[in-house]
Amino acid sequence: MPGATMPALTGDRETDWAAFETAYRDTTDQVPDLRDQLAVVTLQAIVAALDDNHARWTHDVRRPPDHYDGDGYGLGLTTNVTAAQADTNPATAVAPLFVTTVHGGAAQAAHLRPGDIIEAINESAPFIDGKATPAVTALYPEYPEARPVRLRLLRQSTGRRWNVTLRPGLYQRDLASLQVVRSKLLDDDIAYVRMTGFASDSANRVFKAVARLRTGRTLSGVVLDLRGNGGGSPTEAARLLSAFVHGKVTAYQCTVDARCEASPTDDTVELLGLPLAVLTDRGCASACEHFSSAVKDLRLGHLVGTRTAGVVSGPAQPYLLADNTLLSFPDRHHLGPAREVIDRIGVPPDHHVPLTPEDAATGRDPALAKALTLLHK
Repeated sequence: MPGATMPALTGDRETDWAAFETAYRDTTDQVPDLRDQLAVVTLQAIVAALDDNHARWTHDVRRPPDHYDGDGYGLGLTTNVTAAQADTNPATAVAPLFVTTVHGGAAQAAHLRPGDIIEAINESAPFIDGKATPAVTALYPEYPEARPVRLRLLRQSTGRRWNVTLRPGLYQRDLASLQVVRSKLLDDDIAYVRMTGFASDSANRVFKAVARLRTGRTLSGVVLDLRGNGGGSPTEAARLLSAFVHGKVTAYQCTVDARCEASPTDDTVELLGLPLAVLTDRGCASACEHFSSAVKDLRLGHLVGTRTAGVVSGPAQPYLLADNTLLSFPDRHHLGPAREVIDRIGVPPDHHVPLTPEDAATGRDPALAKALTLLHK
């Protein structure tokens, strides 16, 4: 359609949207059978053009048949390259690509193990010139994607090389892994708390977990494991930080014209008064980076592991559209306590301790071991 072009834009919001609507309607009216499809791809393109990791349009959400709450969908594995890295930030991934966790499903049925190196995905290399390739995204299919994925694998402990084809599907996840906050005592004096998201009331759950482990003993410190924590509520991040410091700014939320609002600590939260070590990786994103950057800038403890995701453009505001789909995007951008940009950069650890295939294969956790050493000094 030669007339399917953008109108001239002036910079005036109302004028430009009216001109766009006119051009859009003139075009789509000529192909009424494609009107719904064009509406979808147009809004997808508008959101993509924002180039914002917190902007999304939620529509046509479907679940597989026989799905139960807590079920997973996919190949049943996690690797050292996250889905977000593979999709939007491949340059941050580090070779080799290897399995870190087997959750169930096809990966479990094929007897894959942590530490298995993935040398090829659908006959394509996962890394070229040190940069992750789009092939890696095939490891993280979402319903209804059901195409089989062929892998070439290497198990370093035995030298075995083999091929396997995995088909995406439903699998039952370990119920314990679905808990947002899990805790245990390490070395008789360290409270270890794993937190998978900054969900509502998650800060209080951490406080209760530490208090329970503290009962009847003297603790030497807290290890807060935020690896794989995809974020959530910035309010919960600020509240959790408030257990380690009072009277500080944990982040800034700034408008496009540089008017910034501070996110202060909640000084009604009781201080724990314990040394802190925080475990981070490329799966720590959004509110997790809010927390990690404040720990670093305010010198509240040690960051141990690898750099965070760099996915913290700003808190997204949801807007319900007339067709009951949800459009979300930030109206402010996030800065750390030192007013530094974290988005697309991430928070570097104080102690860089990456996981290796050998660590994954033998169940070693070098980042946790380093954190325990630091807290015992």
